[in-house]
Amino acid sequence: MTALITRGDLQDAIAAGRVTVLDALGGEYYAQQHLPGALPLAPGDVDAQAAALLPDRGAAIVTYCSNTACPNSGQVADRLTALGYTDVRKYREGIQDWVEAGLPVETA
Repeated sequence: MTALITRGDLQDAIAAGRVTVLDALGGEYYAQQHLPGALPLAPGDVDAQAAALLPDRGAAIVTYCSNTACPNSGQVADRLTALGYTDVRKYREGIQDWVEAGLPVETA
């Protein structure tokens, strides 16, 4: 089970530049909107892209997707953990919660 991170803690980590945020939706969803500085990494791309995208297996990583019903963020987090990444957390509430809180997003 992947550890969770709250919206407030994620905001602080992004502001401090001490986390890599991964959008587990990817594709058009990522292009439409994503958390500030987030990188796209869909579940089917983890094995092929993780090493190049995330060279430091000890770095803080947070995955998210659309909302609590979306399984993608958990799938990406679980796969990263299986690949040896040691500081992976999940923002379970996802971009829906972020947007509803009035926080900024970026577009591709």
